[in-house]
Amino acid sequence: MKEHKGANAFKSDRPTVITIGTFDGVHAGHQKIIERLIDTAKVNNMESAILTFFPHPRMVLQKEGELKLINTINERKALLERAGLDHLIIHPFTMQFSRLSALEFVRDILVNKLNAKKVIIGYDHRFGRNRTADIADLREFGKQFDFEVEEIGQEDIEDVAVSSTKIRKALLEGRVEKANNYLLHPFAITGKIVRGKGLGKEFGYPTANLKVEEEYKLIPKNGVYVVRSFIDGNSYYGMMNIGTNPTVGGTHQTIETFFFNLDKDLYGKVLTIEMLSWIRDEKKFESVSALKLAMRQDEAFSKVYIKDNYAE
Repeated sequence: MKEHKGANAFKSDRPTVITIGTFDGVHAGHQKIIERLIDTAKVNNMESAILTFFPHPRMVLQKEGELKLINTINERKALLERAGLDHLIIHPFTMQFSRLSALEFVRDILVNKLNAKKVIIGYDHRFGRNRTADIADLREFGKQFDFEVEEIGQEDIEDVAVSSTKIRKALLEGRVEKANNYLLHPFAITGKIVRGKGLGKEFGYPTANLKVEEEYKLIPKNGVYVVRSFIDGNSYYGMMNIGTNPTVGGTHQTIETFFFNLDKDLYGKVLTIEMLSWIRDEKKFESVSALKLAMRQDEAFSKVYIKDNYAE
């Protein structure tokens, strides 16, 4: 997959089949669209391309609302690359870009910059300044500029019964297994391992403290989870605590993971940690001894869950 930083950077001698969207989560519904995009490109001897935007349009147009995204832009790129696309165009979304008319967007971006000969789009897609144009307008532009429009019907999309909004809601409720079923892959958090207070080590559970740089990244509900990460080519399972560590007087949210059967210095490494299942809410225990007992129970639960679901 070739990545292009904006429509102006795109270069290809062949015509493209293109779809447009933010693709947050790259969930089951998105994957259905991408499969159709790639198949159509192969049959028509064209190149498959996704035009996506960063920042997310709502982060620019609705600054009063704090939108949290399922994926960081780098996580989104990695997921789209796995899908087998030819091109990913990440166009900067700015106030100036948002003011393009529908005609300007189609003529200047889709046709002149991206050489679109076919556009695959959802039945409810809207575009142009103030999102005033719809698929009927796109079909008219197709006649004018010689490209075909394929509509993904309401039934096709709603068959999947999934949306990024539903996934965000499930994650904020701690329901990662439900979110993962929607995504068709595990929800993950990527960040750098940094030094913490070392309290986990004192309890017999040395943890890797994950620092997420992107403030817009959605962090699931505070609690304890079963997790997995691929480190130096091998998979390691463990349990993650998201929360403030109230039993020991913590006040700031941390993301700490204890990996089973791992004896490596992880400081400074960038890890992607997949979240597999919810264990329990974070709570303030009456004593450190009660916390240690709960952690032993979390470990036992995790190992049974991993054996039952991920036996290798």
